[in-house]
Amino acid sequence: MNIEKIKWAILVTGWGRNAKDTIEAYTKGKLKKSDIVLVIYEDEPCGAADLAKEVGIDAVQIIKKDYPNRIAYQHALINILQNKNIDYVFLLNYKYIIKNDMLSAFPNRIINIHPSLFPSFLATKTAVQEALAYGVKITGITTHVIDDKIDEGRILCQKAIKVKNETTFEEIYPKFAKAGKKLIRRTIKVIEKNHFNGKRNIE
Repeated sequence: MNIEKIKWAILVTGWGRNAKDTIEAYTKGKLKKSDIVLVIYEDEPCGAADLAKEVGIDAVQIIKKDYPNRIAYQHALINILQNKNIDYVFLLNYKYIIKNDMLSAFPNRIINIHPSLFPSFLATKTAVQEALAYGVKITGITTHVIDDKIDEGRILCQKAIKVKNETTFEEIYPKFAKAGKKLIRRTIKVIEKNHFNGKRNIE
């Protein structure tokens, strides 16, 4: 009996630790109602893309600077995502801002992970370092829906991480890696539940 599953694409512009962890979980059967069918990457080497190719997931390199502007670049993304009939997109270590055309093509179906507890330390690529510099006692990770504002979409899941006095980035980073791996899987389960209960757009 064929079981309907969500088709996911992962977008990554760096090496892709979170993306690689998610693909590993998928290959071990931990994503029961989801299929990862596409990885779009930019930089090389990319651990997530290498693993995707190894396990038979399509991996396509799209480099932003190869396009004349951001609109053309995102139209290229939209075309390949739509050709693959992608249901949801997960941004995992993806550095570019998603603009209106792509938001319209996948309304409330683009998910991001950010290394802070919303609404703190938003719209920054150094959220962990800024939290440590500020002296917070608790920080964490948030997954959220992408909208037309930077890091302000609807919260899906969060995980708090305690900060000890004088903790360095190198000391706390492994906690983010471990927590992020679990939070991504929990977020996918939230999407699955909503999707198969008829709420195909997370509002």
